Amino acid sequence: MDIFNVLNLIGGLALFLYGMSLLGDSLEKLSGGKLEGILEKLTAKPIMAVLLGTGVTAAIQSSSATTVMVVGFVNSGIMKLRQAVYIIMGANIGTTATSWILSLSGLESDNVFVQLLKPSSFSPLLAFLGMIFIMFSKKEKKHTLGGLLLGFAILMTGMDAMSGAVEPLKDVPGFAELFTMFSNPILGMLLGAVLTAIIQSSSASVGILQALCATGAVSYSAAIPIIMGQNIGTCVTAMISSIGAKKNAKRAAFVHLYFNIIGTILFMTIFYLFHAFIRFDFMNEPANAAGIAVVHTTFNVTATLLLFPFGSVLEKLACLTIRDKKDSKEKENKNEFELLDDRFLDVPGLATAHCKELTVKMSELAKDAVFRSLDLLFHYDKEKAEEIVSLENKVDAYEDMLGAYMVKLSSKSLSKEDSKTLSILLHSIGDFERLSDHAVNISEAAKEIYDKHLVFSEAAIAEIKIYIHALQDIVNISSEAFEKEDLALAAKVEPMEEVINSLNIEVKKRHINRLRKGVCTIELGFVFSDITTNFERIADHCSNVAVSIVQRKNDEAFESHVYLDKLKEENEVFQQKFEKYKERYALPHFDSEDL
Repeated sequence: MDIFNVLNLIGGLALFLYGMSLLGDSLEKLSGGKLEGILEKLTAKPIMAVLLGTGVTAAIQSSSATTVMVVGFVNSGIMKLRQAVYIIMGANIGTTATSWILSLSGLESDNVFVQLLKPSSFSPLLAFLGMIFIMFSKKEKKHTLGGLLLGFAILMTGMDAMSGAVEPLKDVPGFAELFTMFSNPILGMLLGAVLTAIIQSSSASVGILQALCATGAVSYSAAIPIIMGQNIGTCVTAMISSIGAKKNAKRAAFVHLYFNIIGTILFMTIFYLFHAFIRFDFMNEPANAAGIAVVHTTFNVTATLLLFPFGSVLEKLACLTIRDKKDSKEKENKNEFELLDDRFLDVPGLATAHCKELTVKMSELAKDAVFRSLDLLFHYDKEKAEEIVSLENKVDAYEDMLGAYMVKLSSKSLSKEDSKTLSILLHSIGDFERLSDHAVNISEAAKEIYDKHLVFSEAAIAEIKIYIHALQDIVNISSEAFEKEDLALAAKVEPMEEVINSLNIEVKKRHINRLRKGVCTIELGFVFSDITTNFERIADHCSNVAVSIVQRKNDEAFESHVYLDKLKEENEVFQQKFEKYKERYALPHFDSEDL
């Protein structure tokens, strides 16, 4: 084996790892965060959790990625530690899918159809189709599918390159002797653990082992301990991910570690005890890719079957390792922002869904603040006013946390749908924050009315109540439209906002008439003007939210003002809705002396 073989080996390894990364990323994008969402919600039954862990890991081709997500779920409080135990078991089974795919490269037959099953035969075609999708298709799903096909082709090309590079080693006596040394179960296990810990992927390390099997120098007696060690080494990623997490999240990482350590000890003890008495003949035979896949799967399935009844024991063992303090137990209560866990940034679809969930909560808080402030205008209460300030502070915190998190998320590889959703959220959090600001302004106006014993005329009270009715409706509709991304509801907002603008003009005109007639005082006039101005601003922000939904649903990138001008001028449906709402929120008529 010369320097060129070494270079080919390095290049093959690079292609293999990149292909695996591209394949996994493309599968994640195609899932759109749905697989991870299922993993998050449907894990009540242990057997279901195992099956879900298996399915999700097989889909995204990484047990490490699944386990890191689980650590994040436990840290955020949306998953219990006991649920995590069984998902981790399933993840270990799901990761064996990669080894079976790679084992196809070892198919040997003169039959044409069997030869076509070899990845080296169909990978070039997949690569060609992948490039066509990427270069000539405008649809994002086809782009992602192209990345998936290309990733698989690169993965298999790297596998073939590694196999070809190490093939000359079969004629090197020292190489065979080296692997004879690793027939020692302890040494072999340590090698597998160290290699996998370095590259942080058991699937990749199993693939490297399958490539080395092409030399014929790797016997099953050497391969089996290495595979056992690979399962332990893959725990490093989860352990690193748990640094700085809550105690239960750290326990989830330790469950992963203990499961693999205990499973390895049990499997190796049982296996080598049988081997001592029965003497398995295949142990000294050269391992092949399919055999590696069989061993890998057998170990993980056996370990899961053996330890499945003892899931609670693994949980207790992790709790004994990461103990609660005797004097004060750490509270693992879920707070508002634990969904914004940096661990989820590597799963952009799920992270985007979490941002949407929290932004909906933010909108509810802002709406609550607005409605409470409207009640204060006629029934002022100091404690309720303080609650509005508290709500406003909470909304501010939401804006800060969501804004910072979404900026980090925007730098990730987002699907087109997630990118559009993120754009709406980034715009909307500012509007929701302003709603709470205006709620505080209204509560301050209510306080001034209460402190100075100001009294509105009967006409002014009637007008404000009509105005409040319209305002409550537009806030409710825009909030619901945002949560459901409902285009029909969003289309109702702008005609209502236009009616509120007309209301505002008419209310101010009537107020000026009352000032002239001496029915209203200048001091009360200033307060009245502040209230109506805040009302109008609230409607404006509701309009902004609705417009962003229309943009998202229609996949258009227009200037909001241009869109609104066009809507009002040319849309007959808009005019019909405008007239309907104008009639609904019509101001009462008063005699001139009552104005």
